[in-house]
Amino acid sequence: MLPDNYEINALVTSLKDRIEKMQRMLRVQESRERAAELEQLTLEGDFWNQKERAQNLLKEIADCKNRIGDYEEMARAFDDASTLIEMAKEEKDDAVLLEGWEGLQQVDARIAQIELRQMLSGELDTQNALVNINAGAGGVDAMDWAEMLQRMYLRYAQRMSYKATLLDVNQGAEAGIMNCSILIEGAYAYGYLKAESGVHRLVRMSPFDAAARRHTAFASVLVTPDLDDTIDIEIRDEDLRVDVYRSSGAGGQHVNKTESAVRLTHLPTGCVAACQNERSQFQNKATAMRMLRSQLYQLKQKEQEERMDGIIGTKQKIDFGSQIRSYVLAPYRLVTDHRTELKIGNVDSVLDGDLQPFITALLVQQQEEKGA
Repeated sequence: MLPDNYEINALVTSLKDRIEKMQRMLRVQESRERAAELEQLTLEGDFWNQKERAQNLLKEIADCKNRIGDYEEMARAFDDASTLIEMAKEEKDDAVLLEGWEGLQQVDARIAQIELRQMLSGELDTQNALVNINAGAGGVDAMDWAEMLQRMYLRYAQRMSYKATLLDVNQGAEAGIMNCSILIEGAYAYGYLKAESGVHRLVRMSPFDAAARRHTAFASVLVTPDLDDTIDIEIRDEDLRVDVYRSSGAGGQHVNKTESAVRLTHLPTGCVAACQNERSQFQNKATAMRMLRSQLYQLKQKEQEERMDGIIGTKQKIDFGSQIRSYVLAPYRLVTDHRTELKIGNVDSVLDGDLQPFITALLVQQQEEKGA
């Protein structure tokens, strides 16, 4: 369907304003000057003598060029689409008009992505994410719900073209899972998925109830950054309990017949990390240690925030009244985020990994609160 002149002019005006704001937001001129300055440093003869410093400088150059590239790409695409529309109006060519309109819509969508990414300004937002899911109140329904959430996040990763690896899973006695850990790798995976941390509530007609009554189940999601070696978290050997056991589920004879799975418990905090995905005990222990470091870093950050706010931290129960989001399948169908009050009626799409509307709404709300 062809847009009218009002729609075209409104979108052109809006995009022109947003591109100008994006130029300021991305600090394009500053980035050009900084990139030129740093590139001069790379020409020095002793540049690679300090390898860590050199790598940091190269990363900063790449970041500057990415900001410049984002702006220039949008400005060029906007100019091309605007030119097509002007040509189409002069020649009264509907096909060219539609092509220009679609070009403007693509620019609109791409600017929205860049604007959203600029909200991810946290120190670790660019990191990969570790997603830990635990069944809460609700018995076998809660374990089934935890497995549904596991699938939801695996599907979200697929939608975002992220790589997802199931590191550890403990099956429920009757159905579902008691808990699992998923590594999700991709640009800004932690920045997006940290919005999912909290208690998730499911209301439905239970398939495990012979009387088909409505049941409520809970599961908690904890998202932590997958820390690289640049973040220093000290873990003393005497504070660590190491348990080894046979892996469960698929994985072949070697995985299932040897004690290759590893569970690490940090005794001072009670934090637990386990991995059974790798073939060797050594690999599983290394992955579990990465997971534990991430949990301890998150705990340390939370304690610092609580001290600043004067709050006494208490562990949230995975139970009634503590949920961040509710998924109602009966008597009506609706997903409600209790932080932003965003409601979506297409429950199947959400459970199939369409989480970006909830994540975007929370990021926008947090950005507005910062600016208030």
